[in-house]
Amino acid sequence: MDITLLGTGAPAGLPRPDCSCAVCASALGADARAATAVLVDGALLLDLTPGAAFAAARAGHSLGGVRQVLLTHPHDGPPVEVPAGLPQPGRVPDGRELALLTGHRVRALAMDAPGTGYAVTGPDGQRLLYLPPGGAPAGLEEPVEPYDMVVADVVGRPDGLAKLRAVGAAGPTTDVVAVHVGHDVPPGPELRRRLAAAGARAVPDGTTLPVGAYENVPDVPRRTLVLGGARSGKSVEAERRLEAFPHVLYVATGGSRNGDTEWAARVASHRERRPGSWRTVETCDLVPLLKDDGPPLLVDCLSLWLTDAMDAVGAWDDAEWADGGERALRERVRELTGAVRRTRRTVVAVSNEVGSGIVPSTASGRRYRDELGRLNAAFAGECEHVVLVVAGQAMALRG
Repeated sequence: MDITLLGTGAPAGLPRPDCSCAVCASALGADARAATAVLVDGALLLDLTPGAAFAAARAGHSLGGVRQVLLTHPHDGPPVEVPAGLPQPGRVPDGRELALLTGHRVRALAMDAPGTGYAVTGPDGQRLLYLPPGGAPAGLEEPVEPYDMVVADVVGRPDGLAKLRAVGAAGPTTDVVAVHVGHDVPPGPELRRRLAAAGARAVPDGTTLPVGAYENVPDVPRRTLVLGGARSGKSVEAERRLEAFPHVLYVATGGSRNGDTEWAARVASHRERRPGSWRTVETCDLVPLLKDDGPPLLVDCLSLWLTDAMDAVGAWDDAEWADGGERALRERVRELTGAVRRTRRTVVAVSNEVGSGIVPSTASGRRYRDELGRLNAAFAGECEHVVLVVAGQAMALRG
């Protein structure tokens, strides 16, 4: 079974005709996308969009062999004209299965938003899952055999991919292809970077893909360090890298501060934007977590971990620092980076990038700046991906 993506964009396309944003202005050439429509083995068309026949012709296909046209979501705007010879489009009721004379079987899945998802099994037994824009399967609880390919709104609903992974419907060899791509993410390298971190990819309109070939499935990095200054967007970047994965353990190293309302507001803001399926633990004892097997870890942040470690060894006092404090801190850092090197978990850690501006006026401040620089360098040396966030823009330093 193979599919041809006649379009890969959001329902309004990319660029949107009524939008003057920077993303739409830069969506040119291969980054321009028509509304998503998928042709399966030349026989089944999922979503009928304007210009589908011309899109098929540009891709070297014809719609003459299409035996069934299925819609996945309500279409805004004027009705789409059905090309001559094409069956009238319809929708399969949720939970029902449709058998085609071509040997394809199509089962309709209920969504948690308006629309219908379709699980397509080809004559060769390969399995494709196609989801509508803004939708994720509803009621997934029991383990499910992994699909060979998932074609879905990864940018708009990364939590939908997390749900599929939680029940096994999307596994390590599942080819996850992002469609319904709009102007929420800049096209080109930034889109590819974000999707690769989620284990997904996007392809240009007109691409034909074999279902079941997973050689091009991106490898999700096991260890990532996200650096940035204050309010640079580093925590948002770290959270974004894991929002397509289930059961993430968020490790808050800052703890609670009784009576500090401003700090409490910061903590509440972080919690509100995290997926509801994530768990939170407040601790600086990172080594046992790194040694254990389990779901992905998001550590926010290493700079607060260092503050706690320096408190523990008396690093703020010059005499204690000289009398064993420095050695004790070095040992703690070695233990942490060694655990990162050996961990089997997916880890995304956040840290502050300091030392690029004003020199601290106190010896203890300069000591903290220096030790954080050393910690960042040592931790980064154990990571496949290192990202620097400046003004909300992520720049890859490694990976």
